[in-house]
Amino acid sequence: MTTTADSRPGTDETRTAYAILFALCACHLLNDTIQSLLPAIYPLLRENYALTFTQIGAMHFAFQATASLLQPMVGLYTDHRPSFRLLPLGMAASLSGLLLLAGAHSYAMLVLAAMLVGLGSSIFHPDASRYARAASGGRYGFAQSVFQVGGNAGTALGPLLAAFIVLPFGQSSIAWFSVLAFIGMALLWRVGSWARAQHLAARARPAPVRVSALPPGGVRAALAILLLLIFSKHVYVASMVSYYTFFLIDEFGVSVRTAQLLLFLFLFAMAIGTYIGGPIGDRVGRKAVIWVSILGVLPFTLALPHVPLGVAAVLSVLIGLILASAFSAIIVYAQALVPGRVGLISGLFFGFAFGVAGVGAALLGMLADWQGIGFVFQLCAFLPAIGLLTVFLPDEGRLTRLAN
Repeated sequence: MTTTADSRPGTDETRTAYAILFALCACHLLNDTIQSLLPAIYPLLRENYALTFTQIGAMHFAFQATASLLQPMVGLYTDHRPSFRLLPLGMAASLSGLLLLAGAHSYAMLVLAAMLVGLGSSIFHPDASRYARAASGGRYGFAQSVFQVGGNAGTALGPLLAAFIVLPFGQSSIAWFSVLAFIGMALLWRVGSWARAQHLAARARPAPVRVSALPPGGVRAALAILLLLIFSKHVYVASMVSYYTFFLIDEFGVSVRTAQLLLFLFLFAMAIGTYIGGPIGDRVGRKAVIWVSILGVLPFTLALPHVPLGVAAVLSVLIGLILASAFSAIIVYAQALVPGRVGLISGLFFGFAFGVAGVGAALLGMLADWQGIGFVFQLCAFLPAIGLLTVFLPDEGRLTRLAN
């Protein structure tokens, strides 16, 4: 993984940048496969430990909150003091959580395992997102999509691994997936070496500096709108990831394995939507992608709780495909809003996404215990209506200007 100073298409640097992007994609897949095992085995844990929906929601909150609170701080720190070996340490934290989850004998140990996996995610996402932008060659949406699709693919693998490995062989079989963490640590060590070389080369050839063209109040207002859009998307996704299997089991009487396979279809569709969203945003603009992705999914979410099983499966695929395309567009748009703070913005948005998903999962678990799982899905169906706020986002051409 070497590079040159020449960044023209067809040079070694361009080829190396693609290698780095796909290495980051692979590591994102490994990282999110590990973390997706936790919600994928909630039905198993509920049976083994006689957990309530409230306890499941609290465990998911512990995982998401740990990841959420630390990510902006990690991003801010690495904006000012780049650390090229931090990523393997994050993967090591996820490995520790994975092994503890495999051998847990109490609810408290399950919560601690969830927090360790969350810690690994809090370190991984801001720095890896920064490296993806550095390797983009100016195709920021494409780079974020390549990076993000690995995470979505990893999330989709969780239910499959739970269905075909963890369920038949038991909770202890989760330890077998430690090999994924070791592979990730090796890849991330190589990525860190490339990033260090890039950092030293950039210091030797200063580039033009872009600054925000909006007043501070305009930047804050646009960021607030983007965070509300993240709220609508990720609370809805949290309802699917944490409770869709229970909804299918309760409403249609399907087996746990069938419910996990249907969850996989939703998550796989999200992976495809993530990959599509970034390149389209590069061509037609991120604001247009955000419009279609958040608001365009509303008719399907409203219909999902009221249709037969086969139609529900089709609608869940359409929802995942459309909804997932927003995240890369939102991240790149936000990075343009605050130039020079890639780590901070990545950490803020990844962290907020994890945080609202965790809080949402906890509250939805309590609501499911109180009113039933069907009511939860009827309520969450209205969340994409928040996408109407996209009309207040400034056009992308007005976001930045060259510094004098």
